Amino acid sequence: MLDVARRFFDLPFQERARYMSADIRAPVRYGTSFNQLNDGVLCWRDFLKLVCCDDLAAVVPSWPDAPTDLREVVSAYARSSRRLFRELMEAALEALGIRSGGAAEMLADCDAGSQMLMVNCFPSCPEPDLTLGMPPHSDYSFLTVLLQDQVNGLEVRHADTWVLVDPLPGSLVVNIGDHFEMYSNGRYKSLLHRVRVNSARPRISVASLHGLPPERVIGPAPELVDDEKNPRMYMDTDFATFLDYLISAEGKHKSFLQTRRLITN
Repeated sequence: MLDVARRFFDLPFQERARYMSADIRAPVRYGTSFNQLNDGVLCWRDFLKLVCCDDLAAVVPSWPDAPTDLREVVSAYARSSRRLFRELMEAALEALGIRSGGAAEMLADCDAGSQMLMVNCFPSCPEPDLTLGMPPHSDYSFLTVLLQDQVNGLEVRHADTWVLVDPLPGSLVVNIGDHFEMYSNGRYKSLLHRVRVNSARPRISVASLHGLPPERVIGPAPELVDDEKNPRMYMDTDFATFLDYLISAEGKHKSFLQTRRLITN
């Protein structure tokens, strides 16, 4: 997967530019910090966004046809990542004490849910201290499964300090997303993270963001809320609300979770 991603970003710019779009809702979208359209934040990053679905055969023909093995390799990776998401959610629901009907309903939503692959290339930068590959943010999704090469760059916020996540060969990084923090009523925490760049080597990563169906309203699980010890901490939300937030002025200076909290902690 990392190899085909690297070869895509090595293609001539004219080939990659066929997939450029100013529409953040576009199911296939290429972007670059060297020739941006309407992206509001300047990042030292090239990316390829691919929206996936249950019926991959319906969307794969819209994906780039170069390199010639991209569609085959990426679709196989997308299916594997989706299976892993299902297994992780089964374990998380059990840990939260959500069983029987509540767990079955959530897992059915996971099976029918959304998936987006964000394939990233962070080129070497002549002045890495003056920019970021990606600014501090949290993921809107339930879970994000991240595959990365062996070049340092990912940092997470912990105890008011940025901590480097050393890449381990053969490993995946799993991030809790905003929607899962809401569903767990704050028991699982969405993680603020960013990407640094360097002057020596490019960095490749593939983030698979998994969530519920776009029309699904998300709020704290009833099993995790009571009026005394565990009051409801978040308002209900859905994917349309998140997209509206992204293009709003509020999205420039406030995290999505801040807009949904009823109680701060």
